Amino acid sequence: MPNQSPSHHHNPSQSQYATVSLAPMMDWSDRHCRFFWRLLTKQSLLYTEMVTTGALLHGDRSRFLDFNPEEQPLAVQLGGSNPQALAECAKMAEDWGYTEVNLNCGCPSDRVQEGKIGAILMAEPELVAECVNAMSNACSIPITVKHRIGIDEQDDYPAMESFVRTVSSANCDTFIVHARKAWLKGLSPKQNREVPPLKYEHVFALKKALPHLTIVINGGITSIEQSQNLLQHVDGVMIGREAYNNPYFLAQIDQQLYQSSIAAPSRDDVLHAFTDYCKTEIDKGNRLHHMSRHILGLYLGEYGARVFRRFVTERACKPDAQAEILLAAREAMNRSKPV
Repeated sequence: MPNQSPSHHHNPSQSQYATVSLAPMMDWSDRHCRFFWRLLTKQSLLYTEMVTTGALLHGDRSRFLDFNPEEQPLAVQLGGSNPQALAECAKMAEDWGYTEVNLNCGCPSDRVQEGKIGAILMAEPELVAECVNAMSNACSIPITVKHRIGIDEQDDYPAMESFVRTVSSANCDTFIVHARKAWLKGLSPKQNREVPPLKYEHVFALKKALPHLTIVINGGITSIEQSQNLLQHVDGVMIGREAYNNPYFLAQIDQQLYQSSIAAPSRDDVLHAFTDYCKTEIDKGNRLHHMSRHILGLYLGEYGARVFRRFVTERACKPDAQAEILLAAREAMNRSKPV
């Protein structure tokens, strides 16, 4: 796996950010999931799930920060609003080997609002600037911010542009914008990913107004073609749920968006490589279903995909489940085909 950061960008004046990244997703983008995604795309930038400063300063660091070297390039996403705590955690992430630290200013969950983490921070751009400044003084890897186009009754575009201007003055040149508002009152986190309308044009306008910044768009991106269209307006795309629901489409990214000459792996190649990974992890005491849950969508759209999913789901949850179950599920798929 080449360790260079993806700097082969269509525009050399931009910072070294990936054209494509895979979103931090709570309960989803854990290290097993990221290893699986890396089998599909070598070039995209991967993100950890959000980890709070409290968890790193007072909890089991290695549980939250350990990763497989194959996952690089890899960014960690932090949740917090105390500049000193964030600075300590950013330094920790750099020492651990991460290539970027991202501050979460977009997560709408109530649990998160109480600790002043996530989208609620959009109401306090000066505090975010202070956090970013402390983080960038504490380490030498890039600090980036992920945010929404607005929260609650905030006047949509102007408030966002003002937020970005303020924060960018504190040593931050990359902003990942989830092109939806977050309603902190009245919508659940799940609804906040689906109900507020996508407003890509706000993100395009931000790039126009602040062309010197790297602007990455997130929200509702489900295909290579759509990504190519969005990249006419912004510097990068961040793909979220589609990577989880329909992972095999990631196999086209390196060829089509990074012009890689290496052939895309087949679904079966990926399955075999992931089975080997699971064997190694099971030997270390990990359970199959913690890993296999991430690959249930691998055969989406293929004949027998449902057979594969059901086979894995029913068998992988047993405490002594072995990695071979994944290959057996593939055979069950084949058997289900009409002769």
